[in-house]
Amino acid sequence: MNKESQKKLTEEIIETAYRLLTKKLAFGGLTARNEHSFQLEFGYILKTLGQLYEFRLEEKFHLDFEAYITLNETSIKSKSDRARVDLLLKYQDDNSSTTAAIELKFFKKENHREPNNRYDVFKDISNLELYKNHNIDICYFILATDHNHYYDQNNYSQDTADFDFRDGKSYKAGTSLQYKTDTPYGQDISLNQDYSFTWDKINDFYFLKLKV
Repeated sequence: MNKESQKKLTEEIIETAYRLLTKKLAFGGLTARNEHSFQLEFGYILKTLGQLYEFRLEEKFHLDFEAYITLNETSIKSKSDRARVDLLLKYQDDNSSTTAAIELKFFKKENHREPNNRYDVFKDISNLELYKNHNIDICYFILATDHNHYYDQNNYSQDTADFDFRDGKSYKAGTSLQYKTDTPYGQDISLNQDYSFTWDKINDFYFLKLKV
């Protein structure tokens, strides 16, 4: 299989796993109590699908949780040149291999941690952009929440309004995002790509999937 076909197949696995995860979570087929259990459930679906996509003996799908990758620059998230990826996938055969990184967020309304949660979303996206410069072929950010605060809140405080990924919003590459409180939660963030934020709403859950 050539590299391009392999990348398309890997994306198909991720996209299919996302659809299954969101529907099972929204309709009660699975329960995620926190981000860790959300990660485990998604990883299980990905691994099961990945193995089903091993059509030939030489095709192998591998999944790691909380895997480290080495960068040649300091990431905002880890504040070091080592980054820990929530889910790291590898699909390979005798001719080529494709690696994918997925960062996840799971925000429960009962554990409302604002506005720092919104900052952390952009921090994850920033890290995913770094991964793409370090031999990671495919990068995804996925967020699930039962709180419409992130989906369609009327407005945010001016001090943290830069960190906005509500449904229908967009980000322009190079725009500096600032935490304008007296004691900022983190440093300014600037991303390399344009982004459009389009959510999926299923029952009482809201889902954001972003390909970086």
